[in-house]
Amino acid sequence: MQPSFLKNKAIILRKRGYSYNLISKKLGVSKSSLSGWLKETPFHPNRLVLDRIKFGPLKSAELRHNIKVADIIKEKGKARKELGIISKRDLFLLGIGLYLGEGSKLYESIRIINSDPQIIKLAIKWFKEICGLNNNNITIAIHLYPDNDVNKCLKYWSKTINIPIRQFRQTQIDRRINKSSNKKRKLPYGTAHLTIISNGNQNFGVKLHRRIMGWIDGVYKQM
Repeated sequence: MQPSFLKNKAIILRKRGYSYNLISKKLGVSKSSLSGWLKETPFHPNRLVLDRIKFGPLKSAELRHNIKVADIIKEKGKARKELGIISKRDLFLLGIGLYLGEGSKLYESIRIINSDPQIIKLAIKWFKEICGLNNNNITIAIHLYPDNDVNKCLKYWSKTINIPIRQFRQTQIDRRINKSSNKKRKLPYGTAHLTIISNGNQNFGVKLHRRIMGWIDGVYKQM
């Protein structure tokens, strides 16, 4: 089963009052993964769970979890209000920070690599709105592991970042034995390698990379 399906199934089971142990056994998913998926899902134990575990400790765990969920929701709401509306200047600086951390600095090629689609979406927004690029300047190559479903992963990335599959480069599968077992289920959709191509416009090739490096250098000089 795909991780997105498993996550949705886990949320449904959690809302029905199942414990991490029972959900883990039903779905074959580690409790560490469930912890990340269900951290904002309130928990009210069902009769099966109550019958399996002493009521007192479970009631205490339920209370602690639901207090945590309420606090997460509250703090996220406060944080969004503190952030306010992101201006074009904010986006400009945010993109510089993103490229500083995730972008290619060598060989004057513009590339960002990440497994988080939100990071890739932010990078695309920055390249379009700040650097003046469009979809024709953007290519994506997905790097996967043997347990990934190639077609589903490509459709997922295409839909999530709004880039047609025809602009995707050849998918790379890492078949090293010691890597495939370690990464199983940890990268459900693999890693996206976003690369900028100039399409004949020199301002979107080496010159753009040099501008980005200049922006980063300017940040360093003001620290």
